[in-house]
Amino acid sequence: MSQRSAKEMGLVACPRCTKVWPIETDRCERCGKTLHSRSPKSLQRVWAWWVIGVMCYIPANILPMLTTRTLFRSEDSTIVGGAVELIHHGSVGIALIILIASVAIPVGKFFAIGFLALSVQRPSAASQHQRQILYEVVEYIGRWSMIDVFVVAILSALVQLKALASINPGPASLFFACSVIFTMLSAQSFDSRLIWDRHDQMKKSSAHV
Repeated sequence: MSQRSAKEMGLVACPRCTKVWPIETDRCERCGKTLHSRSPKSLQRVWAWWVIGVMCYIPANILPMLTTRTLFRSEDSTIVGGAVELIHHGSVGIALIILIASVAIPVGKFFAIGFLALSVQRPSAASQHQRQILYEVVEYIGRWSMIDVFVVAILSALVQLKALASINPGPASLFFACSVIFTMLSAQSFDSRLIWDRHDQMKKSSAHV
């Protein structure tokens, strides 16, 4: 028995209260939310947030993330530079956590979101199930992307010894936080139902051939 989508059955669900209405209904009569079978201009919003996120991520890796001042010197550290310094001091585990959370995960999210957006615009070798799982993974790991900013905030609060030593967040922390936020908005703007719509369109096209 073939499965049918709500769109094929002529139904639309309210995104706020989840009540189901006929697809021609413009507004939910229960909560007043405007109804759409598919999120309008989903891909446009995905790409807009994605581009802004990438633009913020570049200075986040170039500018100092942490500024350390002691009695005799002042030192700035970037994300990667700080991780390399931790490795030199023997803190390999902490350095790996920072590199994974601040470099590998954000870059991976950029590639994953870009791939998902492109896959609904043109044919893709990945199945709809694989792309759906990829989307869910991107949504799940988004909440852990701020760990570097949290570390900077904690260190800044704890290490304040006035004239002896102090640790302050650098300008990269603001750009990194903005990049994470914009990337999360990009992922949330993606309507995963477009994956299945694209699959159905390809099935109908091959059936007509």
